[in-house]
Amino acid sequence: MPDPELRARLDAGAAQLGVALPEEAQEKLIAYLHLLQRWNRVYNLTAVRDPEQMVGRHLLDSLAAAPLLQGSRFIDVGSGAGLPGIPLALARPESSWVLLDSSAKRCRFLIQAVAELGLTGVEVVHGRVERYRPATPFDCVVTRAFAALGETVGRIRHLLAEQGCLVALKGRGVERELESLPPGFALRELRRLEVPATKGARYAAVLAPCPDQARRS
Repeated sequence: MPDPELRARLDAGAAQLGVALPEEAQEKLIAYLHLLQRWNRVYNLTAVRDPEQMVGRHLLDSLAAAPLLQGSRFIDVGSGAGLPGIPLALARPESSWVLLDSSAKRCRFLIQAVAELGLTGVEVVHGRVERYRPATPFDCVVTRAFAALGETVGRIRHLLAEQGCLVALKGRGVERELESLPPGFALRELRRLEVPATKGARYAAVLAPCPDQARRS
């Protein structure tokens, strides 16, 4: 699919989501898709190979979380191919990001993508989330297709600032996952996401620590 058609699909989808993309971000998002395509031939980073499908299922699905982000310091836990971290970092160029993944193969791709796209505010960290101890906690932890919510909050709670939150992009079954949240975390918002050019239910669960609840349990 030629770049102008991909660009038009991206622009229309972002407008439908209510996400205003900087001009430079639009160009870099398309460049990111092409880079992902090339690496996919050898590294098998994502199951989606067609650029037209990638716009909806990767870029727009990631950008749908942009209105829910708070603060300026973010981490994408289990970043994989850089989703949702790279699209969100491009949408919020004034923010700082860490892309954390336990796979050396995926981190090699992330390092290359960060360099080629000129993402000066993005750092790639190879490691397990349980062992990662940042010098400064994060305003917001973002995950996509990472783990069940109960497991996720247990693994990321040490990364959050006192007033921080978790934004978890989820599919069908998120309501059941919310029933098994551990003490000390509570749901702030569950938003159904209408992601253009995608099928199936998509949700963003926004959760935040509740110290008082943890003390009572």
